[in-house]
Amino acid sequence: MSGWNHPEEFDVDEQEFFRSVAASTGLGREEAADLTRATLQTLAQRLSEGTVRDLALRLPDGLDEVVRGIKGRPSKQVGLENAEEKVRERTGLRLDEVHAGFAAVLATLREAVPEATYAKVVGQLPHQFRDLVDEPT
Repeated sequence: MSGWNHPEEFDVDEQEFFRSVAASTGLGREEAADLTRATLQTLAQRLSEGTVRDLALRLPDGLDEVVRGIKGRPSKQVGLENAEEKVRERTGLRLDEVHAGFAAVLATLREAVPEATYAKVVGQLPHQFRDLVDEPT
């Protein structure tokens, strides 16, 4: 159910999030939307329950539902390749598209949520996830 009272409002809504991912990856908007949802769910599965709740509260309406209720578990052992393979299986996209998508979703997430929320999210992930956002394009 959308419409949660978000404590802090940011200028990025669900459609803008998808457009940003599409522009960064060269995918169409539907593919970018599917990729965004699958990536956020895969990321949430690797986060603590409290961080997932915090993320759901701060994501744009519509995307909050994608992660709400996911019972994840932080793991520095399950790396980026495993996460990308799961998203590839769910979306049917090529691995290079999924890799670009992870970078685009994380970069857009950094703009869409408070800095503290973003830091909690990437702080629970292996360093390869953080490094994606800092990769030269």
